[in-house]
Amino acid sequence: MLTVGTKAPEFARLDQNGQMVRLSDFAGKKFVLYFYPRDNTPGCTRQAQGFAQHFAEYQAMNVPVIGVSKDSVASHCKFAQKYDLPLILLS
Repeated sequence: MLTVGTKAPEFARLDQNGQMVRLSDFAGKKFVLYFYPRDNTPGCTRQAQGFAQHFAEYQAMNVPVIGVSKDSVASHCKFAQKYDLPLILLS
């Protein structure tokens, strides 16, 4: 588990659109990286909707929001579409 101030290890994962996203894509930039157990569960949906509700504020600060779970790209795609989530969701 990472602690505050620890650099995240390099990763490369597909997003909900099938695009490869790498940690190095955000080198030198601030971003929100959050982990959640599963798409379409009540708590995870509220969490994603909370980030989506404040998405314009994150955009204004040029801070991408990236959610990560073990769900498939297809699941993330459906989840993002169902709740109109502007977030990056990684599998």
